[in-house]
Amino acid sequence: MAKGPGLYSDIGKKARDLLYKDYQTDHKFTLTTYSPTGVVITSSGVKKGELFVADVNTQLKNKNVTTDIKVDTNSNLLTTITVDEPAPGLKTIFSFRVPDQRSGKVELQYLHDYAGISSSIGLTANPVVNFSGVIGTNVVGLGTDLSFDTKTGDFIKCNTGLSFSNEDLIASLTLNDKGDSINASYYHIVNPLTSTAVGAEISHSFSTNENTITLGTQHALDPLTTVKARVNNFGKASALIQHEWRPKSLVTLSGEVDTKAIEKSAKVGLALALKP
Repeated sequence: MAKGPGLYSDIGKKARDLLYKDYQTDHKFTLTTYSPTGVVITSSGVKKGELFVADVNTQLKNKNVTTDIKVDTNSNLLTTITVDEPAPGLKTIFSFRVPDQRSGKVELQYLHDYAGISSSIGLTANPVVNFSGVIGTNVVGLGTDLSFDTKTGDFIKCNTGLSFSNEDLIASLTLNDKGDSINASYYHIVNPLTSTAVGAEISHSFSTNENTITLGTQHALDPLTTVKARVNNFGKASALIQHEWRPKSLVTLSGEVDTKAIEKSAKVGLALALKP
């Protein structure tokens, strides 16, 4: 197990990855190439119905500094500069988007054996300030996630979370949307040898009195092939199969069907990631 409670974004992450990661109903293609000088270029395209969206990301590393430059089909340029461990446990992230002059942001992350802190501020006259922190150990963690708008003087985000972890089980409870919704998640490794795991997520909205329950599982058919399935209380059932046909190159086929309207056509997605 990792040391420390991690960042707030890590609370419930294992369950979210099991239930939602790699599921899609679009067609996606990703190609990653490496130059002899260490430059990594990743080109990706996604077809959503009749719409096609593409972007190109270039990553350069120099010692502990990583620079990512991404250009999309709308001519937006996103630059992210990450300085890893200028001091022990510290990470600095600077990002901005062109032509959006108000998108600049500086973020600091600090990981300790008993705490995980992340804070960011926008580079504008009236910035939005974000702060999240978790205290505890690698077994139990208690944290909060806040966003404050200095222009209006209001908290635009106020969340709290609690997590519990051991070798094969991770559980979390979060209170979100300024107390309007509560979310509980559960992740359990059934068989480490076959990567068999089960997970569940239950959400309740106090304003609408609506519950959302999602159950999922995954299993490795062999060291290169994994299958996943999930279903929620609204009758949406999804499944996927992912195969690593060569090192770090994945093909993923996923589908979704509405069991309460079985006469409708199932949605099918295909993702191909190539890393020569």
